[in-house]
Amino acid sequence: MKKERDIEKTYPKKDFIAKLRRLADSIENGKRFEIQIAGERIYVPLKAEFSIEHEREGTEEEIEFQIKWENE
Repeated sequence: MKKERDIEKTYPKKDFIAKLRRLADSIENGKRFEIQIAGERIYVPLKAEFSIEHEREGTEEEIEFQIKWENE
């Protein structure tokens, strides 16, 4: 079992756009998505579930694009 982790990483707009494009291309082409976040390489399997979450609290709003899966 992998060690628990909870990291939020901020990227410059250009890098964020490139990662979103790679993600979209992977999904569209039926390929697993690979990304490195804070020094760890993550492999998103084809069976992953995708969702979009919207939160509002006071004057602050947030949209999260989420990808979830279970490791076997």
